[in-house]
Amino acid sequence: MHLMQLPREVLLGENLKGEVVNVAKRIGLGRKALVLYGKHTKKIAGREVEENLSGEYEVDGLTVKGATMEEVNRTLDEIRGGEFDWLIAVGGGSIIDVAKLASFKAGVPFISFPTTASHDGIASANASIKDIGAKTSVKAVPPIAVVADVEVIKTAPYRYLAAGVGDMISNLTAVKDWQLAHRIKGEYYSEYAASLSLMSAKMVIKNADIIRLGNEESVRKVVKGLISCGVAMSIAGSSRPASGAEHLFSHALDAIAPKPALHGEQVGVGTIIMAYLHGMKWERVRETLKRMGAPTNAYELGIDPEYIIEALTIAHTIRPERYTILGKDGLTREAAEKAAKITGVI
Repeated sequence: MHLMQLPREVLLGENLKGEVVNVAKRIGLGRKALVLYGKHTKKIAGREVEENLSGEYEVDGLTVKGATMEEVNRTLDEIRGGEFDWLIAVGGGSIIDVAKLASFKAGVPFISFPTTASHDGIASANASIKDIGAKTSVKAVPPIAVVADVEVIKTAPYRYLAAGVGDMISNLTAVKDWQLAHRIKGEYYSEYAASLSLMSAKMVIKNADIIRLGNEESVRKVVKGLISCGVAMSIAGSSRPASGAEHLFSHALDAIAPKPALHGEQVGVGTIIMAYLHGMKWERVRETLKRMGAPTNAYELGIDPEYIIEALTIAHTIRPERYTILGKDGLTREAAEKAAKITGVI
């Protein structure tokens, strides 16, 4: 049996903070709603969303401190204690990931209201949560609806939009890894999900000059692409279409680097290296990221080259069951250093 779970509604437009009420009514959500936000995203949109909902629903708010299991459990206690029918996450990746996993564990739906377009978690079923040790991806459920307010997302620093592009470009190597696992390990492969994923990556490469402007049209293009990635993952029933060795590299950096960069920035740099290992046109990946003003090396990530090499050598241990170009044994230190030097990452 292959289960595909997809968002029922995706809204993309301007001034949508008041529109959440209508979305909830159309979907037929229950009376009690819990609004999740961060300290910063509460000011940007969270408080307003909460106020708009309070006219029609019983609403409470909860400030989330980060994407940790501790915060997931705290949210879970709140949902169960307050007997909430549904959640809405107003924020970036961390807030949405906490809502995703907490709502999945509580068996209640959630709406995704992203305040940045920095990664494809806004519409996917996968949550990146820091547990004991490394940050890794946990399967949950996709949002029942996505409300993407272009005005809100546009207020985030351009760096976040460029990171979203990095996350989408990574689909190029993620699909290659998936095909490799299909051929070598007999893993399930969906041509449809892979095509949708690659279409998002190719679309951002084609529209690099428009996206670079950082205006409303740029935000729309990136958000549409990120939502398509989420849908591709839902069709595949896993994060395979959008997560390969470049994501393992990013998770490894999260675990060892004193100050990791944004997820999409690290993944973008990882894609340059993995494209080289796959024998792809890695220069094209690097060129697109450069045009976007996204990092293409350790210096621009603000991470010491030593951590880049170490992350490359341990990346294969992050999710041993996920077969990638790194193989079962991973890269030797020499191979890691060579790949990073050839691609100009270090």
